[in-house]
Amino acid sequence: MKAITWHGKSDLRCESVPDPKIEYPNDAIIKVTACAICGSDLHIFNGIMPGMEAGDVLGHETMGEVVEVGAENKALKVGDRVVVPFVISCGDCFFCRKGYFSACERTNPDRSKAAKLWGHSPAGLFGYTHLLGGYPGGQAEYMRVPHADVGPIKVPNGLSDEQVLFLSDIFPTGYMAADFCNIQPDDTIAVWGCGPVGQFAIRSAFLLGAARVLAIDTVPERLALAAAVGAVTIDFMDEDVYDRIQELTHGRGADACIDAVGTEPETRASFDSVIDRVKVATLVGTDRPHVLRQAIQSCRNFGTVSIVGVYGGFLDNIPMGSAINRGLTFRMAQTPVQRYLPELMDRIVRGEIDPSFVITHRATLEEGPELYKTFRDKKDGCIKVVMKP
Repeated sequence: MKAITWHGKSDLRCESVPDPKIEYPNDAIIKVTACAICGSDLHIFNGIMPGMEAGDVLGHETMGEVVEVGAENKALKVGDRVVVPFVISCGDCFFCRKGYFSACERTNPDRSKAAKLWGHSPAGLFGYTHLLGGYPGGQAEYMRVPHADVGPIKVPNGLSDEQVLFLSDIFPTGYMAADFCNIQPDDTIAVWGCGPVGQFAIRSAFLLGAARVLAIDTVPERLALAAAVGAVTIDFMDEDVYDRIQELTHGRGADACIDAVGTEPETRASFDSVIDRVKVATLVGTDRPHVLRQAIQSCRNFGTVSIVGVYGGFLDNIPMGSAINRGLTFRMAQTPVQRYLPELMDRIVRGEIDPSFVITHRATLEEGPELYKTFRDKKDGCIKVVMKP
């Protein structure tokens, strides 16, 4: 089959790889009908995620049609249309039983690698570093789904692939970001990053009752997409973000701040962002937390900082004194996707949101490697790429 594979920094290829096979009795094999490039895939493309191996199949935003099921999988049958969460979960361990599917104790086959870096291992993920299992991803014609009796959600009749594909990751992630904020009717929520996750965080904040959402970015088409649903936009290249938030909130600060950017912010955003870039380039640092610093400083006393942007290592110069003395709450996680799927599928069915709004580019797998560059460089108005094998 054809798949997009990793061969080093900025070196992705669409090439032939072996077809997946059933390995365990609760597995399933799906024929991929749609997959997407995620912002966190760019961290792999840019070479900042350790633990990658040449030939790894990428992709964790995937859906398709079931073509084979293991002997013990009673949840699915051949012909089912399913969306596959990027998190692989067993459904029965300590964390899964509590609904913390992204902390599953059983799906990372070499937990010691992650534990050395992070203290404990989270769940295995599709199409990502071998720190998290090295499972072949879904930017391919077919994909093996482990624990397929727990993860995938069936697609109701009448919904297109593009309406439901993002239930695999970015819709639940953006929704979780807003859910973390414990939104009250008069709240102002500030969202850093108007990429795909940020766009879903903005819409989710409105769905959950926010009075006002501030959308922070510098890419015109991304700011325009946020403004189209009523967000107040702030271009960080044109005005000081902290000062503007202070002005809009009469000096109080935002009720909650969402970091939907993570470790690779725009280097030109500020002087400290330039310093972060130099530290990473010279191996003095691992991450670039400019946005997180700004979110902390911009949040009101006893507000919430919600972190869904990806960070991989150690962050320095974080204003913890500000957070502690002003009573801030931090909420963060890899998204326990399965926890949110029923609610979000219902919202789509009821017509409250059509997630396809974020798609700007449609392509084949063969076009995928080049579109990684387009997406990374924010060229051609690119916000979200969907591929159909």
